Amino acid sequence: MFAKMTAPLLALTLTFGAAGIAQASPDIDSARQDEIRTRLAEQGYEVRKIDAEDGMIEVYALKDGQRFELYLDDQLEIVRTKTED
Repeated sequence: MFAKMTAPLLALTLTFGAAGIAQASPDIDSARQDEIRTRLAEQGYEVRKIDAEDGMIEVYALKDGQRFELYLDDQLEIVRTKTED
């Protein structure tokens, strides 16, 4: 019984695991991350996480005790802001 289930479960794991890797966002190099952190710090943000999503730079940050999800364009300008409750 165990042997009959092992192969299909392994196949599903490999299939969905590969899909997850293919959808992973590209890495942002450390120099660019430093530039993002510096620019946002100048605006009063404390950057917690930087990622890439849908062709934009996504930043999770704190400002005045509130959490923000910021979306930046290629020129590192904030184009969209979400606050987290």
